[in-house]
Amino acid sequence: MAPYSPLALLLAYGIAFASIALGSSFMAFDDHPGQVYRVWHVVAHGWAPWTWNPGWWTGYPELQFYPPALAYAGALIHVASWGTVSIVGAYQALVWLAYLAPAVTVWLLLRRVLDDGWLALPGAFVGLTLSASLASGVEGGVHIGMVAARLGWAALPLVPLVLDRWMRGAAGFPWTITLLIAGIVLMHPAHLPAAVVLVLVSAWAATGRRPATLVPVGSALALAAGLTAFWTVPLLVHVDSTRALAWGSTSLRDTVAQPLALALGVLAAIDAWTALRSDPRDPLRRALAVFPWAMLAVVVVDARIVEPLGLRWLPADRVADSAWLAFVLAGGAAAGRLMAVPGTARARPAVCLAAVAVAALLGLPGRTLALWPRAVDWPRYETIARGARLDALWSTLRAAPPGRVLFVRSGVPLVYGTEWWRPHSHVTAMTPLTAGRDIVNGTFTHPSPVAALVYRGDAGPGAITELVERLDGRRLFGRPLEDLDGQTLNGHADRLGIGAVVALDEDVPRLAALRDNALFSRVIASPPFVVYARREGVTLPVEIAPGRLRLPSPECCAWRSTRLAYYPLWRATSEGRPVPTRRGAAGDLEVHPPKADAVIDLVYERGAAETAGVVVSGVAMMALVAVWLGARVRS
Repeated sequence: MAPYSPLALLLAYGIAFASIALGSSFMAFDDHPGQVYRVWHVVAHGWAPWTWNPGWWTGYPELQFYPPALAYAGALIHVASWGTVSIVGAYQALVWLAYLAPAVTVWLLLRRVLDDGWLALPGAFVGLTLSASLASGVEGGVHIGMVAARLGWAALPLVPLVLDRWMRGAAGFPWTITLLIAGIVLMHPAHLPAAVVLVLVSAWAATGRRPATLVPVGSALALAAGLTAFWTVPLLVHVDSTRALAWGSTSLRDTVAQPLALALGVLAAIDAWTALRSDPRDPLRRALAVFPWAMLAVVVVDARIVEPLGLRWLPADRVADSAWLAFVLAGGAAAGRLMAVPGTARARPAVCLAAVAVAALLGLPGRTLALWPRAVDWPRYETIARGARLDALWSTLRAAPPGRVLFVRSGVPLVYGTEWWRPHSHVTAMTPLTAGRDIVNGTFTHPSPVAALVYRGDAGPGAITELVERLDGRRLFGRPLEDLDGQTLNGHADRLGIGAVVALDEDVPRLAALRDNALFSRVIASPPFVVYARREGVTLPVEIAPGRLRLPSPECCAWRSTRLAYYPLWRATSEGRPVPTRRGAAGDLEVHPPKADAVIDLVYERGAAETAGVVVSGVAMMALVAVWLGARVRS
């Protein structure tokens, strides 16, 4: 049979799954609308990661604190097609790619290890269908919308694949590994520990295990860090302008309770025992055998030591995704060797398909594997828009008084019930596109300090440890809805520049703060939404040029809020002279006008950290080209 027949069979299954689940129209379940908005942000506002996004949370450098590669990829598809492929179409193509990619990368690696495409099939099948509540699995990475996490996860098997010939001494060091690691970081840095571990165990397993192998490995990792500096340097310098999202948890007990996880662990243990006693001239096998146990150690250290110290930027539950993949690779390799019984080559396809069936049965408890979708669980935008009567909401918001829109909830529930985890969509994240109105809340859990104010009542330091969906319909500005008084709500609304408040009809009985409110009056849009419009519009800074805003006539001699989020790249001037600025209690930018009716301009432009990051990335790129050319000349 053709060598790629097993992969073709697996992709046929995957395409059938995706045709039902994803289709050709925009799948707007859960986080997907907000991810589309980020692609639009790049197209509309520019590619620099520190570019200001005015649409969410009174403004935020959206891609400075969120991995930008997915948004870049979607924007590149749109721009490269001269607009023929819409932004939504480009994003939908990336979702398809994210779903199918693990099948290809895991199969290619296991085929190299096992030297047989059929033996690689069971492991690749598990890689494609693995769900297990992982951010990078089918549920998290495709259904919920954490697409960047799944794409970075799918790229990990390429690391040892690229290093294979070098490990065996058959070729020089592949400097393209630098681009691959940089791409993984920019796609989702939660997979950086796994990428580094893979490179290190590959160097350890390399033929001869010479200390000299550490020189190109260290150089490649340093160059990868340099290539990503345009994003990472400003992120690290301005990290106090964001809040870590550390709401996940890692439970080894829950993982071991899943039959498939237990089977993969046993197979990985067998693989480690046999591989370490095998021929050292098979370094790829040895590297993959060590990989899962090294990753298990990384997860334990992260969960038990790093996170308790308050360093929550690489949460252990996200790093655990890579550990799962490591066990899939090692377990798939061990299963393939067990099936490679001499003299059974003719029956191998049937044996491997039977192994796929066994894996599917083991994956049923706890929905460890996502085997087949129900179309009703993967709703399209058109279905959500029709059911929630979104056109009426957009129309009402366009006509509302000036100011931002405050959403009481982060999204729209798609079924009746009270459980926080019931199916929902953060489709209101697209309000800046669909209604032309900037918003506060109405999106998924977000790291902005202003988001922290809305979630817990303060914008101060500390990780955001609770999913916003748990707060929907229950709390706002850190208080239960029924305890939120009108004075508190109006104070926040004035500082954040809120011109309208949107609630669900089921929340209205508990929203005492909006009954007989001095600032807001009720305007009925259409169920399920109720809109409260400000009796008089609120004035926001006016854009007079790209990156330049002008404040309305301020009062003299006191600190006042600009109704804009604080960020160090903003500076204020009046008549060409600097005006003092500071971070307000609500995470907003405050200025101190020098006199009454002073004209104050706010200018947003990159600073020293942004410039330094770009320079470092440029130097790293030139160094990589020089190293690559030198290697070509020597070869």
